[in-house]
Amino acid sequence: MAKPLKTDVLQFGTSRFLQAHADLFFSQAIEPLTVTVVQTSGDASRAKRLKALAAPEGFPVIVRGIRDQVEIDETHSVSCVKQAFSTVTDWDAVCEVAKTARFIVSNTSEKGFSPKPEDTDPDRLLSASFPAKLAHILAARFQAAYPPPVLLPTELIAKNGDTLKGRVIDIAKDVLPLPGFQDWLVRMPAANSIVDRIVSEALQPAGAVAEPYALWAIQKTEGISAPCDHPAIQLFASLAQPERLKLHILNLGHTLLADWWFDAGEPDGKTVLDCMRGPEREALEKVYDTEVIPLFANRGLETEARLYAQSTLERFANPFLDHKLSDIAANHNEKIARRVGDLLSWSGAIVGSAPSLEGLVSRI
Repeated sequence: MAKPLKTDVLQFGTSRFLQAHADLFFSQAIEPLTVTVVQTSGDASRAKRLKALAAPEGFPVIVRGIRDQVEIDETHSVSCVKQAFSTVTDWDAVCEVAKTARFIVSNTSEKGFSPKPEDTDPDRLLSASFPAKLAHILAARFQAAYPPPVLLPTELIAKNGDTLKGRVIDIAKDVLPLPGFQDWLVRMPAANSIVDRIVSEALQPAGAVAEPYALWAIQKTEGISAPCDHPAIQLFASLAQPERLKLHILNLGHTLLADWWFDAGEPDGKTVLDCMRGPEREALEKVYDTEVIPLFANRGLETEARLYAQSTLERFANPFLDHKLSDIAANHNEKIARRVGDLLSWSGAIVGSAPSLEGLVSRI
């Protein structure tokens, strides 16, 4: 294999979300960033996608919907990805690129940070969790005498930057006792962030279909700045409000629709738009109005929650998106705990005040 190219961003994850979110932003920036994509799962069925992501002509991202009462239907070519690797077959190349990348971006699912037995066994590293892989990759960078990169995780996990950094430090402490490495990791900037964009459909072999709305909210702390200049990337002193609104209104709404889809026998091909054209819309509006918004009101955010719920229903009713409930339903119980259970805890809900939500949580 030829020597890997240096790039600005080392990206762990090949999801359609990253393609229509971070990758699109990097490509559209005033000063575009270059990206190396890394597949961590070893899924052979995605090899074709991996190759297509780095095709010289780029891959398409189609943006469809209504923005400011204007119909949008645009196709963008994303050409920032310059090479793509797998940790299973290209470990040395990944470590080489990691030495000089300025940013490390990840999207490895909501349970991607969970510990695995293999995390403390270097001989089984390829099947270890993402933080364990990252700890070894960062050790290679440290040993090559490069400064720490900036971590930019996008997983839907509370304080995702702090969480990923903490997991890496803990793993390194156990299995990578290199002199000075712990201090190096402690100095590594790690951004907490919230990402918000509905990416409804994957294109083959690479590309995606997404709504016009997009946000990458990054908490501004020491050593953290926007990775590039793009209107969808915004810095916040605190992520509390955008995180709660997205997680407990938009994401919670998706989880409710998925739960009702399970109850209906998992009808094949049913979409969020189908629900917005059926009885589920009225049911969702009722839950928002009588159970969710009052919980935000408990924390002084009634007006913000009401406006965001209205916007969410409009986004769900986007006539151009084919957002399948079967996709949303993945990892359902984990999503209920995070999106619904955490809302009840955070809001100080009185028992019996949110019967639909309480019933949902009681089943997991």
